[in-house]
Amino acid sequence: MSSKPSQPRPKDCTECLEKNKDIDCWNPQRMLDTLMRNSQQVEHDWVLKGIPKLVDDVMVSYERFGGMDHLEGRDLPSKKVVIEVLEDLFTVLFPGYLGDSELTKANIKYQLGTKLTSIYERLTDQTDKSLKYICRKISECPQDICQKRAHIVARELLEKLPEIRAKLSGDVQAAYSGDPAAVSNDEVILSYPCILAITTYRIAHELYLAGVPLIPRIITEHMHSLTGIDIHPGAKIGKNFFIDHGTGVVIGETAEIGDNVKLYQGVTLGALSFPKDEKGNIIKGRKRHPTVGNNVVIYSGATLLGAETVIGDNVVIGGNVWLTGPVASGTKVTLAAPEQNYKVESSHKKENP
Repeated sequence: MSSKPSQPRPKDCTECLEKNKDIDCWNPQRMLDTLMRNSQQVEHDWVLKGIPKLVDDVMVSYERFGGMDHLEGRDLPSKKVVIEVLEDLFTVLFPGYLGDSELTKANIKYQLGTKLTSIYERLTDQTDKSLKYICRKISECPQDICQKRAHIVARELLEKLPEIRAKLSGDVQAAYSGDPAAVSNDEVILSYPCILAITTYRIAHELYLAGVPLIPRIITEHMHSLTGIDIHPGAKIGKNFFIDHGTGVVIGETAEIGDNVKLYQGVTLGALSFPKDEKGNIIKGRKRHPTVGNNVVIYSGATLLGAETVIGDNVVIGGNVWLTGPVASGTKVTLAAPEQNYKVESSHKKENP
């Protein structure tokens, strides 16, 4: 039986293939040709013969490319557990909005006690592993030192939850008041990515101040991946903070932000340069990010770089502005309006004879 002739390629696909042979047009026949080309006989015993060789090859890569495995599993927090703790903290901070939906006024006291106990136990365990991870890198220390410190850190964080809620209340209100599209506080809490990012930051910042390694960055980078908002846990951020839209916002470790500040999407509070020592290594631990005063609005795409960039109170910074120096209080900084050219195409075109 003769094979069925293939359908001709669409004209546009044929043309693009003629111009560039490497372009893969979405075409069923071409896809089939690619799948069938160089087809080889299936090795049914590959699992028995191929896997052992593959295991040896991967093991060799472990030896060759160090620093990418932690096979002992010792003194390292679980990213999965840490994120679960974060989500449970959301439930405590925004009951009825985020997390468990079973919470009611009738059972809140019991449920809250159960939830906080579970958070305390898991956070203590993960903090203990994080502290031992650092302690082991420096020198061996008595096993109970890190565990005792972990209990203190977990307790202190949970005791600060009412204070964190007070700050978040101001952040929610700032979002509602600062966005004319916001219908209610309910909508802000349930749907605005900045609330998740700022909440995560406020939790991570307390752990950062307590000297906990790994965990603050785990949760802020997790939220960065979900919201597109990158806030380092070391940044200092005041009350009533609002990030409108949010995507692409970057706030560096040593950035300082006052009260009643509003940022739009794409704003960067970054480092201008990284000083190096005599061996060419970056010197860490120095102030390298901007300071922003109170009642400041920074519009989309603005870039503020370096520790010398100190923004005074009541400043407005326009979109796409680039700053590497101080701005006095009460100043409005904008770019000059770009020159725009308009070309009107004629509506009467010659017709081909």
